[in-house]
Amino acid sequence: MPSSLPNHPDLMTGVRTVEVEAPARLHLGFLDPAGTLGRPFGSLGLTVDAPQTRLSLRASSRADAGPVSADPGVPAAEVERAARHLLTMQQRTGLADKALHLRLHETLPAHAGLGSGTQLALAVGRAFCGWHGLDLPTATLAAWLGRGLRSGVGIAGFDAGGLLLDGGPLAHGAPAPLLARIEVPADWRVLVVTDPATRGLSGDAERAALAQLPPLSREQAAAICHETLMRLLPGCAGAGFAVAAAGLSAIQDVLGQHFAPAQDGEPYTSPAVGRLMRWLRQAAATGAGPDEQGAGIGQSSWGPTGFALLPSAARAQALMGAAQAAGVVAPGLQWRVATPLNRGARLSDRIAAAQPGDAARCLA
Repeated sequence: MPSSLPNHPDLMTGVRTVEVEAPARLHLGFLDPAGTLGRPFGSLGLTVDAPQTRLSLRASSRADAGPVSADPGVPAAEVERAARHLLTMQQRTGLADKALHLRLHETLPAHAGLGSGTQLALAVGRAFCGWHGLDLPTATLAAWLGRGLRSGVGIAGFDAGGLLLDGGPLAHGAPAPLLARIEVPADWRVLVVTDPATRGLSGDAERAALAQLPPLSREQAAAICHETLMRLLPGCAGAGFAVAAAGLSAIQDVLGQHFAPAQDGEPYTSPAVGRLMRWLRQAAATGAGPDEQGAGIGQSSWGPTGFALLPSAARAQALMGAAQAAGVVAPGLQWRVATPLNRGARLSDRIAAAQPGDAARCLA
């Protein structure tokens, strides 16, 4: 996504702003975390339209207190992370001669299983490239900013969106290659549920947990690959919702049991999310026509975000209404009906006219 017209004459009379919107990423599971054939991990991912990361980059002014600021509600930790990424981009490219100001408008919840770290880093990197007219591959930005070391679906989600399958990171450190990208049917929805009171594992705690877990057996890895290649991917490609949902739930069953020892013996980091997901799975098996029965249920990464892949918005709303009536939606849980997003991040290069009230003009 290169910048358009970085030296446009209107820049002399208006305020130029490069904006980036990046989608949330659900991590649907690893294929083979133990690397029984020599290549560890391999990942499944799905991008959704909300929540998202939104930021903008412009020339700094005297009124700016620092290189990065944020709208109300954006955590200070995200401002600090963004400032580090901006500095890294300046150092890597040698383009630090012009003072820039980065504004965070919205960020994904950190350590919630939504890919917040990767999407923020890539959004900063892409905005910087857009401003300077640099056409750098997203994989290069990820390597510079320390992302994509284990999974490649965050990078692929930023670039293209959809249902994504990667083949695990390469031995020499290159990002995991994208093996498949499938557009999810437009009518399908994803019920995304998270618990703000709980955080998923990350950093040293995540590495320690992975090191202490017993290896996933070759038989279990084979079962995950079988479900992926013969149910989840074909279901999304046209075999039907019920096929895809059954495959996704089966994958999550294997992985939930495997990672449970690192999550107090449970497949879900948040007990409240786990209770709701189990109820939804049972309720989704009945009460609808054959084409709308079932749900692809699981936890994204280390949670606490849980998800339910469902055949329609109406089905998602009906199930959540029933869950609320049944009293299984704990106070404090946050949920939304999201749409699978079959595109990646968006960049726009705008020049706001100097006169108040004049419309901004999109250049990219």
